[in-house]
Amino acid sequence: MGQIIKGKPVADAISEALTKEVSDLKVKGITPKLTLVRVGANGSDLAYEKGALKKCEKIGIEAGVKELPEDISQDKFIEELKKINDDKSVNAIMVFRPFPKQLDESVIKYIIAPEKDVDCFSPVNVAKIMENDQTGFAPCTPSAVIEILKHYKVPMKGKNAVVVGRSMVVGKPMCMLLLSENATVTVCHSKTTDMPKVCSQADILVVGIGKAKMIDSKYVKNGAVVIDVGINVDESGNLCGDVNTDDCEAKASMITPVPRGVGSVTSSILAQHIVKACKLQNNL
Repeated sequence: MGQIIKGKPVADAISEALTKEVSDLKVKGITPKLTLVRVGANGSDLAYEKGALKKCEKIGIEAGVKELPEDISQDKFIEELKKINDDKSVNAIMVFRPFPKQLDESVIKYIIAPEKDVDCFSPVNVAKIMENDQTGFAPCTPSAVIEILKHYKVPMKGKNAVVVGRSMVVGKPMCMLLLSENATVTVCHSKTTDMPKVCSQADILVVGIGKAKMIDSKYVKNGAVVIDVGINVDESGNLCGDVNTDDCEAKASMITPVPRGVGSVTSSILAQHIVKACKLQNNL
């Protein structure tokens, strides 16, 4: 039976280190500050916001929400975003996406200040991940996966890592972060031929495709480490991942659960990025 590797111990370790960093910054008269930008009141945005604000408060980061109306025009949204860009007291901005249809993400992503963009919305930060430039910010979810692998002492150097999914939020940046750890990386997607065969070569299998329990034991090599990034609702109305955990558990050496896996680490990564942004802006 594989070890179920939960996110909470990872999140707690990150939070503990950050609490000390923030108190050291406060001695210097610096308090890291986040502004969350939310359009409308989407349920999943509100749930994430609640967790992020709680995490920031616990660590000592100042955090606030800029709530904008669901029907805001593009020009007005850009005007509001520029105000936050220019606010010297704000170190970090996270914009909830996807947007309502009247807002054009392909325009707005060039407006956010890259040095404050702690969830990799700006193309500048996407480029920095490609270049392994440590002043950039990767998206929180793939960053959380790397932290989990490090926390549980999973070797990445020289290992075969397969990433299932090629989104800009998880799949593509995940590949870059694993490459930075010197893993040998393969990407699978909906057009991959014989995906179970490719996945079953993986020492580390990271899954983020948004299909409930799609990955079963035929995709998993004996002894593989399986990281499930998916969040879905199954036929009984319960939260589940993209991996059929019950089926894969016997073959995997380690496997993350859903819930209580990768998702429980992301708000700690967000806090880590806020502190990093604050330090970079203060030349620390």
